[in-house]
Amino acid sequence: MEAFGLNKYSSRLKNLIMSSNIRIEKVCQYCGTNFIAKTTVTRYCSHTCNKKAYKLEQRNLKISYAEQGIKSFEERQYQPTKNPIYLTVRETSTILKCSTKMIYFLIKTGRLKAINLSVRKTRIKLQDLALIY
Repeated sequence: MEAFGLNKYSSRLKNLIMSSNIRIEKVCQYCGTNFIAKTTVTRYCSHTCNKKAYKLEQRNLKISYAEQGIKSFEERQYQPTKNPIYLTVRETSTILKCSTKMIYFLIKTGRLKAINLSVRKTRIKLQDLALIY
């Protein structure tokens, strides 16, 4: 060991140099108790508070994702224009309160007349929709 310049005191010196002597009084962000932090970035008084805060953060994140999903679902709801002549399959399904597969089934069986403009551009005349009832 001495050949590399290390002796029995070098590890102690290294620990003294590398260790932090900072002591900061902080307030735990989860439970609100005062504690002494050894680093400037410490936020919680214990590992338990850290775990609980993490779980709470994950729970709130899931709730916000669910709320965003509900908002996006509400945006996709049918909002009628003034006087549409033709409706899309999705608009027709929201009016009839059924799935789009059911609308395609009605078109395929001939119960509902539709115009196929291209592969994904099927339009249904509003008057033909009224004839179902």
